[in-house]
This record gives sequence, C-alpha cells and structure tokens, in this order.
Amino acid sequence: MAVHYFDERPQAESRPATVTLVLPDMHLRLETDRGVFSPDRVDTGTKILLESVPPPPPAGDLLDLGCGYGPIALTMATRSPQASVWAVDVNRRSLELTERNAATARLDKVRCVHADEMPGDVKFAAIWSNPAIRIGKPALHAMLTRWLDRLLPDGAAYLVVQKHLGSDSLQKWLTEQGYGTTRLAARAAYRILKVTPR
Repeated sequence: MAVHYFDERPQAESRPATVTLVLPDMHLRLETDRGVFSPDRVDTGTKILLESVPPPPPAGDLLDLGCGYGPIALTMATRSPQASVWAVDVNRRSLELTERNAATARLDKVRCVHADEMPGDVKFAAIWSNPAIRIGKPALHAMLTRWLDRLLPDGAAYLVVQKHLGSDSLQKWLTEQGYGTTRLAARAAYRILKVTPR
C-alpha cells in the first residue's frame, strides 16, 4: 500500500529525525518523521515561499494550510507573535510534530487542528500554504475553495506551486472562480501565487 503524507494516520513506521530551517530572520530545528511531507529536509518550495512573502499581519488569525511538521506555521508565529496561527492538516502525525516543534520554539500561539475539527467561525487575515497538489485536481480545488472562502475581505493567501505540477493552470482556475490571483514571484521552477477573496 502506498504511503501518502495526506493520509490521516500514516502507516509508515516511525523514524524520528530533525531538519533545520534557516531563513534570514530565524533559525529553527524541527522534529520530523516518516509519513509526513518532506521529512528529510525543508522542501524547496516551502523555503522559497517563506523567503518571498510579505510579513504576515501582526494580529488576528493566520492559517498554515497543510502544515506538515510546521515550518510555515512556526515562521508565521515568529514573525507575528501577537497573532493566532492555526496549523491545519489531515495527517495526525504532522499535527503532533507541529505541536511539539511549536512548544520547543516557545511559540504558544500556534494551534494545531485537524482540518475537519477547525472552528467554523474563524476568518483569516492571511493564509500561507504549500498545498498538497498530489491529492488530485478535484480534491485540491475543493480544499482551496473551502479555505480561501474564509479569508477576511482584506486578507490574502500565498500559495507555492511548482510550474510542472500545474501552477499556471491553477492560477487560471482560481481566476475563473473569481479570486484575485497574481504571480508574486517565480524562482527555481516554483511560482508564488497571491490570492485575494472573491
């Protein structure tokens, strides 16, 4: 049976490890494990996203959609210490790792929540995501619509997508759905898309 990082309870046997996230403004050591996204190193797309996006809003609710072991959520929380950062995933192992990594980094405003257990009344000032493109287009489109529609009127989402995994077609689709969608940056075959509410 194939093991996917978007399985709720990964069947891969646990093999804990650590990776280092180095950015101009921070240096974090993160616990990882098998059965989660990019367990051996911080994914290139994630790093490009974190190096390219403008600072997150200083307060309010922020979302890391598909948090993995937490590099995006912890970066948001470090850059906006007064904000509440919601780290959302379907993978329970990922959520446990993010929770531990946030505790180690003393980032007490990171809240780790399964996608189906997120309170329905929370609206987001910003969403940052390296979305799970490999779940397939119908599931990806449903997931993005579900969360993008929870942006505040003046909020914005930043998505990193590889060109060969369909960044251009995703940008076109988002625009067709009525979201304001522009390419913020392009680097090393990755695109950073800025998406505003419809």
